[in-house]
Amino acid sequence: MSHDLRKRFFAEGRLDDCPIYDLHGHWGPHNGIHLPAGDDSTAIALLRQANVRRLVFCHHHTLFTPDIGNQANIDAVRAFPDLLRAYMGINPNYPDVIAQDLARFDSYPDVFVGFKLLADYHRVSVADDRNRPAWEMANARRLPILLHTWGGSEYDGYQAVRTVAERYPGATILCGHSIHGDWTHAIELARTFPNLHLELTAVPDERGAVEQLLEGVGSRQIVFGTDFPWFSHYYYIGALLGAGIDDEALRDILYRNGQRILGETSPSS
Repeated sequence: MSHDLRKRFFAEGRLDDCPIYDLHGHWGPHNGIHLPAGDDSTAIALLRQANVRRLVFCHHHTLFTPDIGNQANIDAVRAFPDLLRAYMGINPNYPDVIAQDLARFDSYPDVFVGFKLLADYHRVSVADDRNRPAWEMANARRLPILLHTWGGSEYDGYQAVRTVAERYPGATILCGHSIHGDWTHAIELARTFPNLHLELTAVPDERGAVEQLLEGVGSRQIVFGTDFPWFSHYYYIGALLGAGIDDEALRDILYRNGQRILGETSPSS
């Protein structure tokens, strides 16, 4: 079991041969909190410092302001196409907006990789029929769909996620926060559904949770994410390094799985 990456990271502060693929990010300011990296120049500087090769995000304005919507995602990716890709934000409370956005999905192949659902905030279950158009497109095209998931939630907890995993086996389901706190059910779902991945945002706030998920499902179904700009890439990289994970598993989590999901490398890489 090799731990060369850990030694080199603490010596050099970054790993040029280990790019970071962050599949759970956001962009821009938020009206409820001051985010030091909420402005573009600070955010880009921090991404480059941490050797982030790809941040897949959904803009705060997209998630909470339907009249701005996905245009905020398009503008951000077009400004920084070498680093950014976006999830098309889906707010099931506005079905007409969803229909319009899905109709133009193919017009932005350089921007959108899939979809983002924020069910606990929108107060609509991920399994609700109002989300069906996005799920059906993701299922047919094997697109990633990032879910905010949380233990005990009626909107995106274990049972809701299980329902959509059974219903849409072709979609690549990313369980943001890994059904936080309900680690046993998260592991059960990942073992049952090979198209379902566990994402690490907020997971390291509970000691031993990263190790439990890794032991339960292996490194190929765990994806790296941070909720940037809410949290630091260095904090999350450090949490993985501190968990004693071997180098091959670290590479799976930090970039290989993300590359594979986004189709940016061959499955054997």
